[in-house]
Amino acid sequence: MGNKKLVNIVYNELQFSQETAKYLRKKLQDMNFTIAEDFDENADLIICVGGDGSFLKALHDYDFPNIPIIGINTGHLGFLAEVDPDGIDYFLERYQRGEYTTEISHPVEASICTRNSCIKKMGVNEIVIKGDKSRTIHLDISVDDQLLQRFSGDGILISSALGSTAYNYSIGGSIVDPRLSVLQITPLAPINTNAYRSFTSSVILPPDARVKISPEYRFEDNIVIVCDGVEHRYSKITEVDIYIAEETIEMIRLEKGNFWNKVIDKFL
Repeated sequence: MGNKKLVNIVYNELQFSQETAKYLRKKLQDMNFTIAEDFDENADLIICVGGDGSFLKALHDYDFPNIPIIGINTGHLGFLAEVDPDGIDYFLERYQRGEYTTEISHPVEASICTRNSCIKKMGVNEIVIKGDKSRTIHLDISVDDQLLQRFSGDGILISSALGSTAYNYSIGGSIVDPRLSVLQITPLAPINTNAYRSFTSSVILPPDARVKISPEYRFEDNIVIVCDGVEHRYSKITEVDIYIAEETIEMIRLEKGNFWNKVIDKFL
């Protein structure tokens, strides 16, 4: 691997992140890499300094760029990050020698249709559909045009395999190895009474599945769509179509099998 690689460095405003980014920049320059002054879509690598939130924000801010990315964790959990600040030298040496692998993941994509138009949104980890102002919501959920359920509760979450350890896990969803390309539907506070029957466990679907969600009642067409923690409010929604996106996220990995090591270390 040549040394004339162009690198984007992105980081958050925390002092520790800024200090880490400064050290990273100096090391890259010493190793004869080129650092982009502004984000360059033709770069060979994105290095994101921060926590999981910064990693997600970088992908959204730059519209899911087709550039390999790696995270240096200066946050809390750091599940998406591959490198700790004290491992920067080790990472750069491995990267320069080409001693790494890449892991390909697909975001979750939603086509949100109102009575007037359709809007597309993506989530690295998940897309959540909830009622406005935290109201109970009634949703018709179909998979591949077959009605699965008339759901009642706070809402539903649809996660990627990569996102299975995020919000999905905190509400009782299953942990999925990111090497699997699946969709997972997990209910938020489902209601089970004589009047309403809602599934209480997560449902895992194949990669070509399409999940369609529509409000059961016309007066419930004001719905909140949450993509990786960012809320989007829409009125007059008729249908939300959710599926695995064609876009890919290419993450640099230094160690094979590191996913389950992270799961054991950070969750179990």
